[in-house]
Amino acid sequence: MRIWGAFLLTVVAAAAQPKPQYEIYAIQYATIPDFPVSQLVAGAESARKLDIAMMVWLVRGNGRNILVDSGFYREQFFRQWRVTGFVKPSEALARVNLQPEDITDVIVTHMHWDHADGMDLFGKARIWMQKEELEYYAGEAWQSRRTHGGIDPDDVLAAVKLNVEGRVGLVHGDAQEILPGVTCYTGGKHTYASQYVGVNTAAGTVVLASDNMYLYENLEKHLPIAATLDAESNLRAQDRMKQLAASPRLIVPGHDPAVMTRFPNPAPGVAKIQ
Repeated sequence: MRIWGAFLLTVVAAAAQPKPQYEIYAIQYATIPDFPVSQLVAGAESARKLDIAMMVWLVRGNGRNILVDSGFYREQFFRQWRVTGFVKPSEALARVNLQPEDITDVIVTHMHWDHADGMDLFGKARIWMQKEELEYYAGEAWQSRRTHGGIDPDDVLAAVKLNVEGRVGLVHGDAQEILPGVTCYTGGKHTYASQYVGVNTAAGTVVLASDNMYLYENLEKHLPIAATLDAESNLRAQDRMKQLAASPRLIVPGHDPAVMTRFPNPAPGVAKIQ
């Protein structure tokens, strides 16, 4: 009984430990101009265009430098898209005085090219992704031409190679705290098993929505993203983000250039989420 009581006290004490508080920075490494808003917000007018921001998010604290998403850099994407203001994501870290080897962890929210392509740029990082996302896009998705849109074969091969090297951390479903104060939540079926990230900060929980919410407009008008396998699940994810975040303003969308104007800019192309 004494041993059991000591064990319970240890568990309670561990649970009572305060969560570390992180600083979060949005880093814009490129722009895709004149992007149709109708491909971002369901029901938007087809004529509306927006210069969308391509961003990664640095989560810094507790002895770690965590990137949420890794951007893109391979040549095929520059042939497919008009990209302006590009800086390789690993080089854009210099704006916050970091080098690629300083990154300890990369959380890949989903396997689309503009979020997963750079995962192999950070040679010392552990790569976190949903177990079902990796399994699906490394396997069944390629049995049909219609089930891997936006997924690049080179990115799948990179993920498999990193997994073989023992550098991939598999996230087993919803509400998983993968690091103290950093929790992954399953998203709204933007891809097979997309996720978003909740981070503990001095201002409370910040939600890094990534493509589970493209623009502030999705949240403000309660409209699903246009590219989703299930619109209702996307709206449910948005509603949950409102419950998780300390404030709606701390829900950060994946491609809205307004992120750079709604928060302070400690360096060009950098916004501090606070």
